[in-house]
Amino acid sequence: MLTLAHPWLLLLLPLPLLLRVLMPPHREPRAAVRAPVTGRLAELTGQAPAGGAAILRRSKLQWVLLWGAWMLLVLALVRPQWLEDPIVEELPMRDLLLAVDLSGSMDTEDFTDAEGDTTDRLSAVKQVLADFLAKRDGDRVALVFFGSAPFVQAPFTADLEVVGELLDEARVRMLGPRTMLGDAMGLALNLFERSEVEERVMIVLTDGNDTGSLVPPEHAARIARDEGVTVHTVAIGDPEAAGEQALDEATLKEVARVTGGGFYRAGNRDEMAAIYTELDQLNPRKVQSTSYRPRRDLYPWPLGAALALSLAFHILAPGRRRMSGAAAVGVADEAEGTAPEPGADATAEATSRERDAA
Repeated sequence: MLTLAHPWLLLLLPLPLLLRVLMPPHREPRAAVRAPVTGRLAELTGQAPAGGAAILRRSKLQWVLLWGAWMLLVLALVRPQWLEDPIVEELPMRDLLLAVDLSGSMDTEDFTDAEGDTTDRLSAVKQVLADFLAKRDGDRVALVFFGSAPFVQAPFTADLEVVGELLDEARVRMLGPRTMLGDAMGLALNLFERSEVEERVMIVLTDGNDTGSLVPPEHAARIARDEGVTVHTVAIGDPEAAGEQALDEATLKEVARVTGGGFYRAGNRDEMAAIYTELDQLNPRKVQSTSYRPRRDLYPWPLGAALALSLAFHILAPGRRRMSGAAAVGVADEAEGTAPEPGADATAEATSRERDAA
């Protein structure tokens, strides 16, 4: 579809015609050729010199080129544009962060994989999260690993394939054997500070208890609530374990309650898959669609054509000139070979006699 960006500029089309009618013609005075005896000759002949004028006369072709160049120039000024087909873009409405525990207890083989074979906890988590990420099309997802220290594996991105590949590269104890849950939540909240969407969700998956974080999990939960971040906690592993591998369900429940999230306990792979299905239902995919039509400017074409016509006009610039006034008459008589007026010879003879007497 063709459109004009500034159609009101079409009012400039009759401007040259208005200027031609309202403004006086251009005059450029120039000195004529003078001789020392011009005044004496004028007295003897009884004639007075008259001013002459040369009027430039353009050919019809030049007028066509001139007006064509002006119309093309105005057409370039109105900026014609070609509207392309509409393009619909879906913008993410939610930022989702996955915090995954990589402490030493995650290598405990008490889960089963998709084929039913016994596997460690981290491998089962990877398989379930891979299916969960496949349903997050339209969301931005970030990935944080934590052990003895937290680490941002992937900032918020819409490239879910990259997030899945980085998740698959995770290894038990790659960040140490301990579980710094509170510090991991604090680092995740720093990522949410750059988020501009309204819905922000954090899913924390761990199989132990916090072992000496600088930021206690309860304190991090209150900060998350103030920042508008909802935290869902997923507990896996044995709740009857002792020591650092003991599962602190009370803390995980409190973190979820303070932030308005949910607490879930997964004793096996099927239960964990059901948890993420429920989370997907609690937080359905939200997408804001925007559409726009690309515009392709076409003004270079009329502008180039106007320059070409202007060049052709200047090539044909030496047009015909029309002479007016006494000078024009004299020139015309000389050119046409017209006979001099009666008495011209007698006047010339009298002038010669006076010159000889002097």
